[in-house]
Amino acid sequence: MSNPLEQHWSVVKRILRYLKGTMFLGLHLQPAPSNSPLSIRAYCDADWASDPDDRISTSGASIFVGPNVNCWWSKKQTVVARSSAEAEYRSLALATAEALWIQTLLSELHVSHHTPVVYCDNMSTVALAHNPVLHARTKHMELDLFFVREKVAANSLHVVHVPAIDQYADILTKALSPSRFCELRTKLKLVDSSPHPT
Repeated sequence: MSNPLEQHWSVVKRILRYLKGTMFLGLHLQPAPSNSPLSIRAYCDADWASDPDDRISTSGASIFVGPNVNCWWSKKQTVVARSSAEAEYRSLALATAEALWIQTLLSELHVSHHTPVVYCDNMSTVALAHNPVLHARTKHMELDLFFVREKVAANSLHVVHVPAIDQYADILTKALSPSRFCELRTKLKLVDSSPHPT
C-alpha cells in the first residue's frame, strides 16, 4: 500500500473484474449415490514464486467428497520454496492433511468411503511421495516428506499424477485465460444463479 506499482494496479483491476463477473455464482450440490462408498478426491497445485514482491509461492487445493466440492483454498505459503517441486510438495502436504481429516470424520460418522486420492500435476512431487529415500536436496522439507510418505506407505492415501489440463486447482493458483477459467469453474460445479428477466 505504501509503494503501489503498475502491476499492483493490474491485480486490483483483475480482482474487481472477477468480483463483478462472479456475483451470482453458487455451488451446485448433488446427492451422492447411496449404494456406493463416497470418494474423496483432492486436487492440489502451487504457483512457484508467484508473488513478485517476496517470491513466496501460492498453494491451492479443491477437495471433492462424492460429486461435490467440499472445501477449497488458495493461500500464500509461509516460506520461500527453492524449487517448483518444493512448492508443489508443500501444497500436497496441506491437501493430504485436509483429505485425511475428512476421511477421519467420515469414519467416525460410519460413512462408507474409498481411500482418498490426491491429484498433483508435478511429476517430481508425485515421485517424491512414493520414494522412501530422503535426498540431501529435500532435507529442508523433511517433515512434509515424512508426513505424506507415511500415509502413502500405509495405503491410507494415494498420490496420483494428473495432467495439467485436468488440474482443477489451477483456478486457485494461477492467472488464467477467460475460457480456461470458465472451464475450470464449471468442473468445480459453480453455476450461475442470477435472476433471469422474464
